[in-house]
Formats: sequence, C-alpha cells, structure tokens
Amino acid sequence: MKLFKIFFIILIFLLFQQKSYSQIEVDANYVILQDHLSGKILYEKNADDKIYPASMTKIMTAIVTFDLLKKGETSLDEMITVSEKAWRLSQSGYSSMFIMLNDQVSVEDLLKGIIIISGNDACVALAEGLSGTEKDFVMLMNEKAEEIGLENTNFNNSSGINDVNNYSTVRDILKMSRYMIQNYPEYYSYFKETSFTWDRTGGDPITQGNRNPLLYKDVGVDGIKTGFLTVEKYSLASSIKTGERRMSAVASGFKTKSSRSRESMKLLNWGLRKFDTIQIAKKDEIMTSLNVWLGKKSKVEILPSEDVYLTIPKRKKKIIKVVFEYEGPIPAPIKKGDTLGLLNVYVSDELKKQINILAAEDIEKSNIFSRIFKSLNYLVWGDV
Repeated sequence: MKLFKIFFIILIFLLFQQKSYSQIEVDANYVILQDHLSGKILYEKNADDKIYPASMTKIMTAIVTFDLLKKGETSLDEMITVSEKAWRLSQSGYSSMFIMLNDQVSVEDLLKGIIIISGNDACVALAEGLSGTEKDFVMLMNEKAEEIGLENTNFNNSSGINDVNNYSTVRDILKMSRYMIQNYPEYYSYFKETSFTWDRTGGDPITQGNRNPLLYKDVGVDGIKTGFLTVEKYSLASSIKTGERRMSAVASGFKTKSSRSRESMKLLNWGLRKFDTIQIAKKDEIMTSLNVWLGKKSKVEILPSEDVYLTIPKRKKKIIKVVFEYEGPIPAPIKKGDTLGLLNVYVSDELKKQINILAAEDIEKSNIFSRIFKSLNYLVWGDV
C-alpha cells in the first residue's frame, strides 16, 4: 500500500486591506472570549487566576440537574419539599425565589428559580431534594467539574454564596458553559427567559425578571449567568448567537452593573465583527470516497470523526487547505466506523487541526475469483 494525500483548497481570502484587527480593552479584571463552534480563544486576560464565581456557580448546579434528568434519576415534575435551611435563605436578603417552608415545588420550577432569577433558596431546595443534603449534591458538582476538565475549580455550595472554598477561573466557567450549551440545548433555553412567575402556595404570585441585562437588548444574547460578591464585584457569563455563529464570554471584576453590561456586549460584538467562523467538515456528512483493494465495492465513503470549524481574523490573507492522508488503496473488509486515515487542516501552511477520518459504510471482501483476477491484473499492469 502507498501513502496517499488528497488536497483540497477550501477557501482563499485575498482582501488586500492591510489593516490588522485591533486588540480590545475590557474594563474587567478577568476576561475570556471564545468562538463556540471552533473552540478558539479570541481574547483572554488573567483567565487562569482564581476568582470567586458567585452566582455563576449555579451553571454547574443546573448541569448536574440536567445530568440527572437525562439519566432518568429525576423528572421535571418531581416534587421537592422545601426544608427550613432552604426557606431561611429566602428570608436573608439574598436573591430568592421566595419558596415557602414545607411547600412542594417541582424540579422545573426550582430550575427556573435558579436560572432565571438566581434564587439561592431554590439551589438549596433542589440540591437537598435530589441528593439528600447540599453537601452530597456538591460532591456531584465537583465530580462533574473533573469530568469536564475544570482544572482550577472547587465547589463548596450549590449557590455561590460567600465561601473561600468555592472558587474557579473564568476559563473554567467558560468550559462548563460551553459544555452545557453543547450537551443540553433543550434545557439551555431556560437561560434566555426574561421573567419567571412563582405561583407560590399560601401567597400571591411573585414575578421577577432575569438578572442578565443583555437579554433585554434583543441582539441574540441567550444566556448565561450574572454574579455579584462584594470581594469580586460584578461578573457575567454571556453568550450570543447570530445565524449559526456563537460567541461566549466570561468576565469578572466589573466595577458596576452598567460596566458589566456595556463591556460584555462590547466584547461579544468585537468577536463577531473581527473574526470569521468557517465550517470545514460536518460530522455526519460524507466528505469524499477512497479507493478500496479487493472489496465488493471499489470505493468507500468517508466521514470526519467530529465537526471541524476554524476561526480566523477578517481582513487577513489566508489560505485554508484540507489534506486527507491515508494508506491506500484500503484493503477490504472495512467496517463502518473504522479509522482509515487523517484529515489535516492547514492555514497558510501551518497545521491547525488534525482528526481521524472514518469509514461511512461496511465493505465486504470480494469473492475469491475476483480477488485472484484483481491480484493478477495488479502484477501485470501495476497500480491501476
């Protein structure tokens, strides 16, 4: 077998405007911005320094609950009994859903109370209802943090209330936000709801608005979570979607609410304006076919092992080249899902991405007579 390389030039940018994109200044202490589809980090400042995540902690509280829903270990209509510990948080001046002692509240209503109105009381009620104690629920949060790959994070409560042992980084908060958006789109929609009415037992209904100020600008922002602690000041994990593109940012250490809103919006818009997101390959789409040796079919269709996107600056001269690298022709039998080679993506001759290419179908060996004929033909005529 011989090593083959198939070249495709996907896209050429030949805009001769020489002005390079300018770096942005963000008035916050800790900042990170990511193109969601490609995963490329477009801007960061002190992204690995320890912060106290405040109510951004609730992103992980939601993720753990979504996991339990997916596994069938709870349901949206499961009723949770409100404990005294949870109820007291609603009386302590914290952001609250204002649940009532010994009331029965559904998992879905508690999730909305956490996600939309940042209810600390709802966090404790949900944690206790799903795990027995908040401490046991926090163990699930930390296990999930390790699974996702959060490297500098420890959770010590479910709400983000002041605790020196509840810490993270803006990079880790971005990782868990991206994980949630990718894995739970059906529940992520809660994060864009602008208000929630809690029709509580024994009292008038309470309607509260979402704490995320960017949701009210009608520009495509659909999440994620605000935070505030006296020591950390204001923070925000935010995400904007325009068409198929999505930018996500996390920043902490804004001095005021208004600067949090203004600077976060500026950062998201900068990412959309200054960069292009380009789809190179789609996981479920056939890319091409490769030659097969001694098979019932002469070619096998191939798929990429994952979606491939690139993010590149606008107004830059760039050539994107895709190279399929494989040993061919590929001998039968071939099983669907077999790794057949590599897909290499180059930008201006620099390797940017490498993934496996997989067989999209089964190819059986041809019968013995056909194999003999093809082998003799190869001996006489060579690789034809």
